[in-house]
Amino acid sequence: MNDILIGLLAVFVTFIVFFAAKTLSQKFPHPLTLPVLTSTIVLVIGLLLFRIPYETYFIGGKWIEGFLGPAVVALAYPLYQHRKILREYTFPILIGTFFGSVLGVTSSLVLGKWIGLDHILLLSVLPKSVTSPIAMDIAASIGGSPTLAAVLVMVAGIGGAVMGHSIFRWVRIDHHLAKGLGMGSASHAIGTARSMENDLREGAASTVAMVLSAIFTSVITPIIVAVLL
Repeated sequence: MNDILIGLLAVFVTFIVFFAAKTLSQKFPHPLTLPVLTSTIVLVIGLLLFRIPYETYFIGGKWIEGFLGPAVVALAYPLYQHRKILREYTFPILIGTFFGSVLGVTSSLVLGKWIGLDHILLLSVLPKSVTSPIAMDIAASIGGSPTLAAVLVMVAGIGGAVMGHSIFRWVRIDHHLAKGLGMGSASHAIGTARSMENDLREGAASTVAMVLSAIFTSVITPIIVAVLL
């Protein structure tokens, strides 16, 4: 019974914090007021201030996590809406996402070795650009830490959602397909949600890129590790 009450309280507080963050973002639109970023910061600070173990919070957090699957499935709707455009650009989507996946893994490996990351941390950072369950499986299969991989996935997702469109403007990328492929390949579901807010066509491309990137990264990461480490 206590677990049920704790879970309900965790869910209630999380929803309140997120909707407050969303209201803040609507009033003061800026990459740094992105709801997923501000709500995460508030929740982490709250857990630290009140000395609440993450395991206690996750009693309710796992209920919210259970909606992740249906939320991802719901992304199929914009895919259906823009299926003609996606069929038209099938080859660029496949090539762009494949090289995006290769670059994401190899750049993490090269930069990690350059700054001298610990071996386990280095292996854990490689699958950072795919969604958490897949990243954790990849990290475990190559000798990394699934827990660290999950944290790094969050960092990559929030980082891409916050900075992605600013980078696009800086390098003068304005095509919805290019932006969608970039966000989906680098920042998985969080980046895709950000793309959905920006443009449904961009969000559809990002959804495809997110799925393909997970497949490509699962295949190429063990190969790159075997060749380069």
